[in-house]
Amino acid sequence: MTKLMIEEQLKRVKERMHLACQTAGRHPDEVKLLLATKTVSAENINHAIDLGETLIGESKVQELQEKYPLINTKKAETHFIGHLQTNKVNTVLNHVNFIHSVDRLRLGQRLHNRLTREKRNIDILVQVNTSYEESKFGIAPEKTLQLIEELAQFDTLNIKGLMTIGKLSADPADARKCFRLLKSIQQQVKKQNYPGVEMDTLSMGMSGDLEVAIEEGSTMVRVGTAIFGERIYPDSYYWNEQMNITEE
Repeated sequence: MTKLMIEEQLKRVKERMHLACQTAGRHPDEVKLLLATKTVSAENINHAIDLGETLIGESKVQELQEKYPLINTKKAETHFIGHLQTNKVNTVLNHVNFIHSVDRLRLGQRLHNRLTREKRNIDILVQVNTSYEESKFGIAPEKTLQLIEELAQFDTLNIKGLMTIGKLSADPADARKCFRLLKSIQQQVKKQNYPGVEMDTLSMGMSGDLEVAIEEGSTMVRVGTAIFGERIYPDSYYWNEQMNITEE
């Protein structure tokens, strides 16, 4: 995709976001755009940053290692939005400011251990499997509060909110149920008033369902395809991973 096409697609996505906010009676400033940069070249990512985009998110550790040294990260905040294995923690922490996919205590412990040694903190979201699909990562909705309570003990982890991947379906109502569930969990967590836990960020909505996500309360949509074009791999390459991955 050419630089001009990227610029045009960015405008279209922002128009979609603006219209969705109008429909939902929300102010456009309430929803941030995060560029999902999987398979996108460093050159095209830098072009988007030059156009004023400040949030970029990667899904694969290998791509972080290969591309991010070439990206102008002084002008952008870097997020990791894919499944994170505990044995990849050190690599990811070398490149990102924010992790969207903390979904188990063991991962939180590993992050805390590394961050403690480095005497620094990092912002995180807790990933919730709102669609209950075995092919997706994320904590089960009914176990989310317990996990947050456990993660809150780690003073290096700044819990900022929740993330989910809506059910990939031709029917927007399927994704809507997922987003509505995440919003309800957010409200439950707020009522618990866990010390040091914030619930201001709901990372939900992608290229195909961002309107529905915004209508249901999303504060951050993760958009890649609608800006950078179709990827060479299907969504299953990024999201539909199996749970039998060996961790160290």
